[in-house]
Amino acid sequence: MEELICSVEFLRGPSELVARVSSEAGGVREYRAPSAGSVIDQVISDLQEEFESAPPT
Repeated sequence: MEELICSVEFLRGPSELVARVSSEAGGVREYRAPSAGSVIDQVISDLQEEFESAPPT
């Protein structure tokens, strides 16, 4: 059975890319960067930390 563990939205602003991440453990947070690579790196790093430290279900 699959379950949703997080939601990620990418939005393009006038001068930056915005990522909105929502998860049960971390709540809703936003990351902003001038390039897609930078904002994706921020999201990956945060989610990696969150899910590596989460207790197994």
